[in-house]
Amino acid sequence: MSLRIDLQIISDWIPDGARVLDLGCDNGTLLKHLQQRGITGYGLEIDNSKFAACIEAGVNVIQADLDQGLPQFADQSFDFVILSQTLQAINHPDFLLDEIVRVGKQAIIGFPNFGHWQCRWQLAFGGRMPVSKTLPNAWFDTPNIHLCTIQDFEKICISKRIEIQQRSIVNHAHKDTLGTKLLPNLFGQTALYQLNKS
Repeated sequence: MSLRIDLQIISDWIPDGARVLDLGCDNGTLLKHLQQRGITGYGLEIDNSKFAACIEAGVNVIQADLDQGLPQFADQSFDFVILSQTLQAINHPDFLLDEIVRVGKQAIIGFPNFGHWQCRWQLAFGGRMPVSKTLPNAWFDTPNIHLCTIQDFEKICISKRIEIQQRSIVNHAHKDTLGTKLLPNLFGQTALYQLNKS
């Protein structure tokens, strides 16, 4: 089973035998891939059609609204909690971040970087909300309600005493380049972080 490149990066960060919770797990593609490596866990998904796709794929899934937090899970009950391309669609991302580091020994979070130069260019010179490969929707039909930049995310991690174990900042093709290494907030389109509570 082939994965999107960002999901492959996430998969590479998770050791065999780990117990994971995938928040906003979509159709269960990542969890299905991880199961083949002896990794166990659950997905949480609110969308009915995606929930059904998980069940059809044989993925353990619970229908839940992430804006309600994770009250059904005890502290440190998973080795990894994953939130990929969902942070920006949550009503209270700061609250969910607290819940993620409570429930997981480690967290992996990925999001589109609103600080990318193309977003800045479209706002500054076009006077319009940006549309790009990582942010493909128009302002009026986007599921994204809390866009952030790499610097914004790292600042909230510092304020919450969340330690960044590693990060991968990539371009639209999910490749790291000299630009994404030297000026990640300007040239990175997607950010992936491995975190734990310090």
